[in-house]
Amino acid sequence: MSLLNPWVLLGVTLAVLSSFGGGYYKGKQAEHDRQQLEIAALNAQARTKEQALTVAVNTTADELRKTNEKAKTAAQQRDAAITSGAYRLRVAVKAPVCPVHTAADPTPASGDSPREARAELDPEVGKALFAIAEEGDRAIVKLNACIELYNQARESQK
Repeated sequence: MSLLNPWVLLGVTLAVLSSFGGGYYKGKQAEHDRQQLEIAALNAQARTKEQALTVAVNTTADELRKTNEKAKTAAQQRDAAITSGAYRLRVAVKAPVCPVHTAADPTPASGDSPREARAELDPEVGKALFAIAEEGDRAIVKLNACIELYNQARESQK
Protein backbone atom coordinates (compact mmCIF):
# COMPACT_ATOMS: atom_id res chain seq x y z
CA MET A 1 0.00 0.00 0.00
CA SER A 2 2.85 2.31 0.35
CA LEU A 3 3.18 2.58 -3.45
CA LEU A 4 -0.34 3.83 -3.74
CA ASN A 5 0.24 6.46 -1.18
CA PRO A 6 -0.77 9.76 -2.82
CA TRP A 7 2.29 11.55 -1.48
CA VAL A 8 4.67 9.06 -3.00
CA LEU A 9 2.80 9.15 -6.26
CA LEU A 10 2.88 12.93 -6.23
CA GLY A 11 6.60 12.94 -5.49
CA VAL A 12 7.39 10.54 -8.35
CA THR A 13 5.23 12.56 -10.74
CA LEU A 14 6.93 15.81 -9.70
CA ALA A 15 10.36 14.22 -10.08
CA VAL A 16 9.56 12.99 -13.61
CA LEU A 17 8.02 16.32 -14.63
CA SER A 18 10.92 18.34 -13.24
CA SER A 19 13.44 16.16 -15.08
CA PHE A 20 11.53 16.66 -18.34
CA GLY A 21 11.22 20.40 -17.65
CA GLY A 22 14.94 20.72 -16.90
CA GLY A 23 15.85 18.77 -20.04
CA TYR A 24 13.53 20.93 -22.11
CA TYR A 25 15.05 24.12 -20.69
CA LYS A 26 18.63 22.90 -21.26
CA GLY A 27 17.78 21.78 -24.80
CA LYS A 28 16.10 25.08 -25.58
CA GLN A 29 19.11 27.01 -24.27
CA ALA A 30 21.53 24.82 -26.24
CA GLU A 31 19.50 25.37 -29.44
CA HIS A 32 19.46 29.13 -28.81
CA ASP A 33 23.24 29.14 -28.39
CA ARG A 34 23.68 27.09 -31.57
CA GLN A 35 21.44 29.50 -33.51
CA GLN A 36 23.38 32.51 -32.20
CA LEU A 37 26.64 30.96 -33.42
CA GLU A 38 25.10 30.25 -36.83
CA ILE A 39 23.76 33.81 -37.07
CA ALA A 40 27.19 35.22 -36.21
CA ALA A 41 28.85 33.04 -38.87
CA LEU A 42 26.28 34.08 -41.52
CA ASN A 43 26.70 37.74 -40.56
CA ALA A 44 30.47 37.46 -40.95
CA GLN A 45 30.01 35.79 -44.34
CA ALA A 46 27.58 38.53 -45.43
CA ARG A 47 30.03 41.25 -44.33
CA THR A 48 32.78 39.62 -46.37
CA LYS A 49 30.55 39.52 -49.46
CA GLU A 50 29.47 43.10 -48.86
CA GLN A 51 33.08 44.26 -48.62
CA ALA A 52 33.96 42.43 -51.84
CA LEU A 53 31.01 44.04 -53.62
CA THR A 54 31.98 47.46 -52.28
CA VAL A 55 35.49 47.00 -53.65
CA ALA A 56 34.04 45.89 -57.00
CA VAL A 57 31.70 48.90 -57.15
CA ASN A 58 34.50 51.32 -56.27
CA THR A 59 36.84 49.74 -58.83
CA THR A 60 34.21 49.85 -61.56
CA ALA A 61 33.32 53.45 -60.67
CA ASP A 62 37.00 54.46 -60.85
CA GLU A 63 37.40 52.73 -64.22
CA LEU A 64 34.23 54.37 -65.52
CA ARG A 65 35.40 57.80 -64.34
CA LYS A 66 38.83 57.32 -65.99
CA THR A 67 37.19 56.17 -69.23
CA ASN A 68 34.88 59.19 -69.21
CA GLU A 69 37.80 61.54 -68.54
CA LYS A 70 39.78 60.05 -71.46
CA ALA A 71 36.75 60.35 -73.75
CA LYS A 72 36.18 63.94 -72.64
CA THR A 73 39.83 64.84 -73.32
CA ALA A 74 39.69 63.19 -76.75
CA ALA A 75 36.44 65.04 -77.53
CA GLN A 76 37.96 68.37 -76.50
CA GLN A 77 40.99 67.75 -78.71
CA ARG A 78 38.79 66.73 -81.62
CA ASP A 79 36.51 69.75 -81.17
CA ALA A 80 39.56 72.03 -81.09
CA ALA A 81 40.82 70.43 -84.32
CA ILE A 82 37.39 70.92 -85.93
CA THR A 83 37.27 74.56 -84.81
CA SER A 84 40.79 75.28 -86.08
CA GLY A 85 40.05 73.63 -89.42
CA ALA A 86 42.71 70.94 -88.99
CA TYR A 87 39.94 68.34 -89.00
CA ARG A 88 37.30 68.80 -91.66
CA LEU A 89 34.10 66.86 -91.93
CA ARG A 90 32.75 66.03 -95.35
CA VAL A 91 29.69 64.15 -96.49
CA ALA A 92 28.80 62.71 -99.84
CA VAL A 93 26.04 64.53 -101.68
CA LYS A 94 24.36 63.75 -104.93
CA ALA A 95 25.23 66.14 -107.71
CA PRO A 96 22.40 67.07 -110.01
CA VAL A 97 22.24 64.72 -112.95
CA CYS A 98 22.66 66.51 -116.25
CA PRO A 99 21.09 64.75 -119.26
CA VAL A 100 23.51 66.49 -121.61
CA HIS A 101 26.54 64.36 -122.49
CA THR A 102 29.75 65.96 -123.53
CA ALA A 103 32.20 64.31 -125.82
CA ALA A 104 35.25 65.61 -123.93
CA ASP A 105 36.29 62.78 -121.57
CA PRO A 106 33.70 60.10 -120.82
CA THR A 107 35.80 58.39 -118.08
CA PRO A 108 35.58 59.74 -114.55
CA ALA A 109 38.79 60.84 -112.83
CA SER A 110 40.47 58.24 -110.54
CA GLY A 111 37.63 56.78 -108.50
CA ASP A 112 35.41 59.85 -108.42
CA SER A 113 31.87 59.14 -109.39
CA PRO A 114 30.35 61.67 -111.76
CA ARG A 115 27.22 61.66 -109.60
CA GLU A 116 28.93 62.00 -106.20
CA ALA A 117 30.15 65.24 -104.78
CA ARG A 118 31.45 66.16 -101.34
CA ALA A 119 30.19 68.91 -99.09
CA GLU A 120 31.94 70.19 -95.99
CA LEU A 121 29.89 70.33 -92.79
CA ASP A 122 29.73 73.41 -90.65
CA PRO A 123 32.09 72.87 -87.66
CA GLU A 124 29.28 73.36 -85.13
CA VAL A 125 27.13 70.76 -86.86
CA GLY A 126 30.04 68.31 -86.84
CA LYS A 127 30.65 68.90 -83.14
CA ALA A 128 26.96 68.37 -82.41
CA LEU A 129 26.93 65.08 -84.34
CA PHE A 130 29.98 63.85 -82.48
CA ALA A 131 28.43 64.94 -79.15
CA ILE A 132 25.32 62.86 -79.86
CA ALA A 133 27.43 59.80 -80.65
CA GLU A 134 29.58 60.31 -77.55
CA GLU A 135 26.52 60.61 -75.33
CA GLY A 136 25.33 57.25 -76.65
CA ASP A 137 28.77 55.72 -76.13
CA ARG A 138 28.88 56.97 -72.52
CA ALA A 139 25.43 55.55 -71.86
CA ILE A 140 26.43 52.17 -73.29
CA VAL A 141 29.64 52.08 -71.23
CA LYS A 142 27.69 53.01 -68.09
CA LEU A 143 25.05 50.37 -68.79
CA ASN A 144 27.70 47.70 -69.35
CA ALA A 145 29.34 48.64 -66.03
CA CYS A 146 25.97 48.32 -64.28
CA ILE A 147 25.33 44.94 -65.88
CA GLU A 148 28.78 43.74 -64.84
CA LEU A 149 28.21 44.84 -61.23
CA TYR A 150 24.78 43.21 -61.19
CA ASN A 151 26.24 39.94 -62.43
CA GLN A 152 29.00 40.08 -59.81
CA ALA A 153 26.45 40.72 -57.06
CA ARG A 154 24.27 37.87 -58.29
CA GLU A 155 27.21 35.46 -58.45
CA SER A 156 28.30 36.39 -54.93
CA GLN A 157 24.87 35.47 -53.59
CA LYS A 158 25.11 31.89 -54.81
